[in-house]
This record gives sequence, structure tokens and C-alpha cells, in this order.
Amino acid sequence: MKHSKYSKKRLATCISAILATGLTHQLSAAEAEQLTNKETNSEIEIIEVTGIMSSLTRSMALKRSASGVMDVISAEDMGKFPDTNLAESLQRITGVSVSRSNGEGSQITVRGFGPDFNLITLNGRQMPGTGNSRSYSLENLSSDGVSSLEVHKTARAENPSGGLGATVNIVTMKPFQSPGEKFVLSGKGIYDSSNVEGDDLTPEFSGMYSNTYADDTLGFSIAFSHQERDFQQQWAGIQGWQYQSNAQLPTLDADKVIDNRDANAAAGAFFPRDMGYGITDVERERTNANVTFQYAPIDSVILTFDYTMGQSITGNNGISWGQWHDYGGNIKAYELDENGTVLFADLAGNDGSYTANRDTTETNEESIGFNIEWAATDDISVSLDYHNSENKADNGKDSGMDGTGSLVFGSDQLVSKHYDFRTGDIPQGTIFWKNGTTTLSPGEMDSHFSQFIHSPGKSEIEQLQLDGTWENPNDSSLISVKVGLARTEQSIGGSSAWSGLIGGFLFNPNYSAAFPDGMFEYNTTEDFLDQFSNGDNSIGAGYYYSFDFDEAVARSEAFLNSDLLGDDYFSTDPYRDGSVLSQGSVDEDTTSIYASSFWEFEVADFPVQVNIGFRYEETDVTSNVLQPIPTEVWWKGGSEWHTQYQSGDNTILSLEGKHDVFLPMLDAKVDITEDIVARVSWGKTITRAPLGALAGGRSLGASTRPNSRIGGEGNTNLLPYEATNFDLSLEYYYAEGSYAAVGYFRKDVENFISSQTVTTSIEDMREIYQGARWNQAVADLGGNPTNDEIFAQMQLNGATLNEQGYLTPASDDPLMQWDITRPFNTPDNKVVDGFELAIQHFFGDTGFGFGANATFVDGDVEFDVDDITKVDSVSELEPQTPLTGLSDSANFQLFYEKEALSVKVTYAWRDEYLIGVGQAQGSSDNPPQFAKEFGQVDMSINYDIDENFTVFFEGLNLNNETEQGYGRYEEQFLFARQYGSRYTLGMRYSFK
Repeated sequence: MKHSKYSKKRLATCISAILATGLTHQLSAAEAEQLTNKETNSEIEIIEVTGIMSSLTRSMALKRSASGVMDVISAEDMGKFPDTNLAESLQRITGVSVSRSNGEGSQITVRGFGPDFNLITLNGRQMPGTGNSRSYSLENLSSDGVSSLEVHKTARAENPSGGLGATVNIVTMKPFQSPGEKFVLSGKGIYDSSNVEGDDLTPEFSGMYSNTYADDTLGFSIAFSHQERDFQQQWAGIQGWQYQSNAQLPTLDADKVIDNRDANAAAGAFFPRDMGYGITDVERERTNANVTFQYAPIDSVILTFDYTMGQSITGNNGISWGQWHDYGGNIKAYELDENGTVLFADLAGNDGSYTANRDTTETNEESIGFNIEWAATDDISVSLDYHNSENKADNGKDSGMDGTGSLVFGSDQLVSKHYDFRTGDIPQGTIFWKNGTTTLSPGEMDSHFSQFIHSPGKSEIEQLQLDGTWENPNDSSLISVKVGLARTEQSIGGSSAWSGLIGGFLFNPNYSAAFPDGMFEYNTTEDFLDQFSNGDNSIGAGYYYSFDFDEAVARSEAFLNSDLLGDDYFSTDPYRDGSVLSQGSVDEDTTSIYASSFWEFEVADFPVQVNIGFRYEETDVTSNVLQPIPTEVWWKGGSEWHTQYQSGDNTILSLEGKHDVFLPMLDAKVDITEDIVARVSWGKTITRAPLGALAGGRSLGASTRPNSRIGGEGNTNLLPYEATNFDLSLEYYYAEGSYAAVGYFRKDVENFISSQTVTTSIEDMREIYQGARWNQAVADLGGNPTNDEIFAQMQLNGATLNEQGYLTPASDDPLMQWDITRPFNTPDNKVVDGFELAIQHFFGDTGFGFGANATFVDGDVEFDVDDITKVDSVSELEPQTPLTGLSDSANFQLFYEKEALSVKVTYAWRDEYLIGVGQAQGSSDNPPQFAKEFGQVDMSINYDIDENFTVFFEGLNLNNETEQGYGRYEEQFLFARQYGSRYTLGMRYSFK
């Protein structure tokens, strides 16, 4: 291995900033050599720099020297930022915003393109998504052991495909990157202001060690971290909104209806499917580690072996309460706003319930890689890289049960329910019980049902890459050429087992005697969701009951057994007899080749650098789906309709597809002056279709009700999203560490994937709803009878229940109509464009500085919430192709660093955006889900006691920001979540 000792010269600061971060692969060897040769017979010293300002300067130098549009954040930034994971660090970069899980950054959106459109690589290797998904959840990775994060916003021929929005490369530390011995130890305590049940103070500790031996020909490095966090989430939510046409609305007296719809409103009204509230106590442990060995047996060869792992275990214990709504004859009175959204409703029938939820989910990430770098000649170098990486998620890690469990208690002995969103931030749900009050007594509490679900998923990638670089030794505009080929085999899949709704279902007969009054504890909601305003109203009806999950399980197992309930017996096993099983996987085998060339010349005395190349890929897709065969839908009264399946083994359906892509790219950089850089880039990028869209076969809802009988089919031949990208930017580096930049980007996207819903009948499945027996019962009762009244009348008219207590379809019932949703590539091209602005400024030697960036995005890819106002019925709606995640974003930071003290305050803001299309209990119009704007303030303070010891304080979400979401209109409330602020105090010891 070649070693050089350098002395400081004029370009030392810029070059060493690049070299010190271990990102030399972003510059070709020829580029680095050319920069060095500008200093004839000179040597350059690698300067070790630390601190906020030096790391920002280093990142700026990398941005300036890169080909194409790229942003970098270095390890020093991540050490100083008050960031809990890599997603929190990435949101500081222009154009990057995050979606959140459990109050932390989880997945990234870049330039308006959400998690599925961005590719995550580790040291240039394509990483699998989290569990049964393409998108990568970054909250499971700490920043310890990571050298840098690179965000490539323009196409690069050598990068794996999949990053239509951006490709994010996570670079881990390597011993040859910085020879010699060094280590860091860090420990801190975390206080989460939301915590109630867990430990008030939880630990986080980390360490890193790196050393080289035998004249720097052998290297070893290791990094590890472990974090524990206990916190509480408080929430309110509606699972979905149901659209009812004017013909479906009940006929009521004039004094029971307030209709404020304007002339542009839809010919119908929107009603919430339910109204719920909850408190979830969460315990989470996260462990990460990275080990790297490097060996240089001869000067021209470097062997690297590395192993990266991450494990996260999250346990949830929750209590929730609320009311279930039905439609048609159950509406007694209502008030609509101008767009037809119900603000108040008086509803009869159904039930109110109190639920205990528990689950423990474990994610395991592993990546094993081996790399050989060989400098074959002075001009030719070759790299062979292999890795096998997997990411597994399993929600069946709770001791005592093999999945997620829900136990529901409550009552149907009510007069009516009120839904009221006329005031406050959160809708109010109030139940008027037959006992004459709005409070259900413990003695009236009965078992409703229980359900248990196990849904593990796994994503795996095996990849072999061969890359070669030729550096032109001649005096020519062509500096270098890179070529490569790769074979990538990716498998994404998962399974699901659902116990069904079991154990004393639907309050009839009554089993309240099996559950003593003392099992249920009365609680008030006095401090519940206190960051939201609801005037004088106590959110969530003012009270709720909690109960011990284990006690409820034990009593249910003892009493609600097979002797009493037959096949409906209680069991915590998701794989019990009669459970619904499903399984699906998609295998993608991709062969790819690429070539790129780097050129440098002058045009009218302006230095110009050009990178031009292409990537070609062929992909074979195989879908395997375990497909249950539906036979009938049974009715147990009220709103409980259950799909029945053919007994015996399910059928595996295998389908195949294939596609190929050609992805050219061109980057050009012009040094207009010594301080001003202009860039232009053009290229194509892709994102492959989501797993759920590719998986073939047909699935039907397992618990389906009238007006909500839905299903889905996949399409293995879906083409990838393909974008033609154009970037133009201007950067002004006007002082040391200071710069301003403005950029324009445009993405023309074709093969947009949308879904179309087709109403169809399936085989010989018959419909009880509005069949002859149903219609006769409605006529006998008159008026607007409830579903329970219809159920009882049908029995009086001679309909009999089966052994499980269900009404089954008759041969003269009409065929059941299902709304089947199918994905397809639309013929339309969509355009997304926008501007990025950034500034970073140091106020001389004062120690003060600030940074700000903003991204403004627009395009013809927004969801048209008013489409339903333009048609007479839902069946006439045209499929939409909106882009999830599209939103403006901005980041601000103020910092001070002088001598031993450094302080940074940051604010990350994201405007409202589309989360997705379709709601869990939404109607067949595929209603959207939107997130409201979000802004969070974080802070960090570091003080160096001496050159080795640093103490630090961090504060996250200091403004106690909350998360909120809504449907078509803001009045269609979907969720509100509250987490609280977090504080950490710690110490770091470093030696080198």
C-alpha cells in the first residue's frame, strides 16, 4: 500500500477536508491527482478538524467538488446534532424531509418523493427495505460508526437503480480511512417527558475503536451503540370516512337535519366510521454494531471485510376506547358543513368499547460484505464487491403470545351516540347508555371480541458487483472511464395469520359475569391530549376504563373455551383452527451494466467538468402468493359481516413478469469564477413498483360490511416509475465556510402507477344485504330500522342461524358486488418541479453562524379532493395518480462555537402532505390521508472539559409539537398524536 507524508500548502485545507471524511471515492482518482498536481512538487498534510464549523466547512467542500448535485453530512455533524437516528440527521439537508414514527424521524422524502422513491445504500451497496417493504426505516440505525451520509439528487451511472427521488449512501468508518489508534466512548441518560409507566431515565451508550497495525497494512475498527427509551403516545383517531350519496341518506324530520352544503358540494355526505381514543406505553431498545477488517497484502491490493447489524425491539401496551358507527337507519340527526362533512351526528345502534392492545415487534438488520480493490496498473484499477443483506420485522416477539393481541370489552346497551366536531381540535364522542347516564358501569362490561395477528416480513438482497476504472495517462480532455456490471437478487415477502374475531362475540349471549367489576379501573381524561384545545370539553367523553391485559387473557381462556363457544373459542394463537392465513413474496433478479466517463476542458476560458454515462438493467419478476379461496359472507347482526374461506390448504399462485430500462445521465460543472460554480444535470432514474402492487392473486376483506366490500389484485408486469430529470444550480462560495446556492429541478415521471376500482361479482358468492329476506324485514318494520332490528326481524320471518350464530346467504339472494382495486401503469406523464435555496454563513471569528435551506415543490401530482363533487356516483370516479409525500420544507440552524463551548439550535419544518390514498375503514371512493404541517425545535450544547472529555446536553421537540392528519377536507379528522419533549445529558471521552 502506498503511503505519502505531506506538508501544508495553499490547497491543503480544501483537499484535506475531502480526504479526512473518507469520501475520496466521490472524486475520481484522476480528479484528486489533478488537484494535487496544481501544486508542483508539493505534499499535502491531512488535517484533522473537529467541531461544528469545521464539519460544515468540510461538507461544503465536498458539495463544491462533487459531480452532479450532492449534499453531504459528516460524522462530526451527527455527533453534534441532537439527532436520535440517521433520519433526524438527513432532514438537515436541503430538500430532505422526514415522516415520523413514535415521535422520531423514520423515513425520508426528497424533493417531494416519499420513502418508496428513495434508495438507501450502505457503502455503495443496495440495502433491503424494512420487513415486507421497499422503504427503509432509518429510526433503527444510530449515527455511531457512520462516517458520512451522502445524498445524490441527480443520476449516477455507478449507483444501483431505485432512487428516483434520491440515493442516500451511508458510509461507515474504515481503519485505513484514518490510520493509527483512536477510540471514543459516550454515555448519556434520556428523560422523556411523556413517560408514565416506564423508567424516567433510560440509558444510551456507544463506543468506537479503530487501529492499524504492521506498518498500516492491517486495520480493524468496531463501533457499537445501545439505546433504551420509554415513552407514552396519546392519540385520538378515526379509521376512515364513508361517503353516502343523497339516496342513501335517511329521511328525517326537518328539525333533525342542518344541511350547510354549498352548490359545489358532492351529491352526498361524509360520515366517520368510528371515533376512538387511546394511550400507548412504549418500551424500545435499539442496538447497532459495525465491524471492519482491512488488509493490504501488497501495495496494489486492499481486502475489506465488514459486518453491520441492527436490532430494535419495541413493546407496546395500549388502552383505547371509543364508539363504532353504522349508517343508513342508524342516523337519527346530523349537521353537515359546506363540503358535506358531518360535524355532528346522533347515531343509534352498534356499541361502545374499551380495548387492551399488546405487541412486541423486533427488527433485525444484517449486512455482510467483502471487497477487493486491485490497482492492476498505474492506470487501471478493479474492484470486486459482494454482500448479502437482510432486514426482518416480526411482531410476534411478545412472551406469552405469537403476535399482536387485542381484547375488546364494552356494551351495546345504549340509546344513542353523539359525534361532535363543531368546536375544538379533536372530535368528541359521547355515548348515552340505557342506564340513563353517559358512563357505563363496570358491571355492565361484557366481552365483545378478541383478535390476534402475526405478520412477519423479510427483505433480502444478494449482490455481486465488478467495477473497473481507467485513468487516461495522456494529456487529454478525457480524464477517466468507469465500467461495471452487477447481479442483484432481491426477495421481499411476508405472511399473515389472523385468528378472526373470537371469544364471546357481539355481546349475545352476555358473559359479563366472567369478568368481575374489580377488573376494570375508572380513569378520567383530565390531562389527556393536553396539547390540543377542546375548550371546556374533556377529550374522549371525560373517562375511560383500563384493565390488565394478562388478567383479561387468563379469564377469557378459562371461561370462553371450546366447551362453551365451539369454534369461536378464545385463544391467543393467531394460527388457531379457523384462522385466516396469507403469504406473498416477490423475487426480483436484476442484471445491470454501466459505463461513465469524466472529462475536463475549457470553454471560453471557463473550466468545465463533464460526467457522461449510462446504466442498463434487465429484471425478472416472480410473484408467489398463498391465496385463500373465499366461499361466502356470513352475517352475525349489527355491522359484523365475515368472509368464509374454503377449508384445507390454500393455493399458491405464481406469476412472472419482466422489464428492462436504459438510464443515461449527464453532469456538467462550470467554474464561472473562483467563487461561483454552475451545474447542469440531465438523466433518468427509476423506482420499482411497490410490493403490494406486484404481488399477484386476489385478496378479499376478511370482515366486510355493506358499502365496504373491498378486495385487491396485483399485477406482476407493472413497469417501474421512470423519471427524466433536469437540474440547474448556481453556487456562490464567498468566504471560508460560507456559501449560498439556488437550484431548479424538474422530474418528468412516466409509468405512474395508479389503481382502478372495478365493481364485480365473484364466483357464486351471494349477498344477504338487500336480498329478498332483507327487503321483507325492512318492509315489515317500516321507517328506518337499525341493522340489529332487521337481523331480529329476519329470524322472526323464518331465517335460521347456523351453529356459529350467523345468518348465511340463500340461493335466491343476489350476487355479492365487490369493489376490486387493481394497479396499472397510467399513460399520463406527470411533472414535478421546484426550487431549492440554501445559505450558510459564519460571522468571521465571532463563533456565531447560521444555516437555512428551503425547498418549494409543485406538480400535477396532487390528489384532487373535489373529484367526488364532479360525478353523480362513486362508480364514475376516475383513478388518480397522486404523489405521496409532496410538500414544501425548510430547515434553520443557529450555532455558536468558541473554544470549549458549542451550541446549536435547529428548527425543521414540513408543510402538509399526502400520506396515501385509501383509509382502513374508508369507502370505495378511495379517500386520501393528509398530514398537517409539522415543525420541531431541537437543541444541543457541548462543552469540552479538556481535549479528551466533553459533556453535552440535548433537547428534542422542545416546542412539544404534535402530529395531526385528516381526510378529503380538514374537517374529516383522522388522527392526533402527542409525544412530548425529550432531554439527554451525557459525557464523551475520546482518544487519538
